[in-house]
Amino acid sequence: MQQEWLQQINSAQDLKVLDELRVQLLGKNGLITQQLKALGTLAPEERKTKGAQINALKDLFTSSIDEKKISLEQQALKLRLTNEKIDITLPPRPEMVGKFHPISKVIADITKYFSQIGFQVFDGPHIETQELNFDALNIPAHHPARQSHDTFYIEGSDEVLRTHTSPMEIRTLRKHKPPIRFLSPGRTFRSDYDATHTPMFHQMEGVVIEEGINFGHLKGTIIDFCRWFFEDPNLKLRFRPSFFPFTEPSAEVDIGWGNGKWLEVLGCGMMHPTVLANCGIDSTKYQGFAFGMGMERFAMLKYGINDIRAFYEGDTRWLDMHGFGSIT
Repeated sequence: MQQEWLQQINSAQDLKVLDELRVQLLGKNGLITQQLKALGTLAPEERKTKGAQINALKDLFTSSIDEKKISLEQQALKLRLTNEKIDITLPPRPEMVGKFHPISKVIADITKYFSQIGFQVFDGPHIETQELNFDALNIPAHHPARQSHDTFYIEGSDEVLRTHTSPMEIRTLRKHKPPIRFLSPGRTFRSDYDATHTPMFHQMEGVVIEEGINFGHLKGTIIDFCRWFFEDPNLKLRFRPSFFPFTEPSAEVDIGWGNGKWLEVLGCGMMHPTVLANCGIDSTKYQGFAFGMGMERFAMLKYGINDIRAFYEGDTRWLDMHGFGSIT
């Protein structure tokens, strides 16, 4: 009887069948219950032995039914979860087609151009030490960039939100020795906000460190790049003397724009010997140049965007007008 009932319990396909077996065995009028009631008609010694046997059988059936019940409940829950699954996401909007942001397009295009002439790409953190953001780049303590109205300082630390991508010059040249050519695109942060400035914007840093590099190499690189980017082989450029603490000599690059007017597009110069020394590079053997440009400015000029703030307003109508289906 024991094996027969255990087999029926283990073979139960649902909770209803299992409960019917429980009632037949352990219910008020169940088989085990009836046998326990019949113990009173037996002799004392026989009652003791028989009672122990029936109670052991009762415990066995009870535990088997409980285990089977747990198994069936788990199966039922799994089946319910599968059958009652609900997709709570919003349906797609077929009329809306995603596009690449103009800044993403510009970064991809410029990176592709310089990659073809041997430039690697390195990325860096948005939070920098003042040593990397200023000191190692030969930017003295009295420089305007180190004033609170120009720079976001991290309270209670020696760190700042990087004001330019130039700290990547130090990071990269301390880790990778020349000869080397590399780009460093990324976000930068300054306390400005108007039609041509935002607190967060994007820059692209470019560096070449090799033997025998001179200002002629810098000019040739910038001229060829600008004519390629603006798709004008006859584009006029001029290099206007300027000052940057980390390059010497330094220049602002202007392009001919409109009716005989000039428009500044980037800054550049030969790497300052102090900066090279701060990276452990012998400036008597190696020389190089660096250039930096704003991605928003290049995007605004090439694609006719008048207000830099439009890049970050999240207007899908604007992105539909100025975005790109591909950046390959």
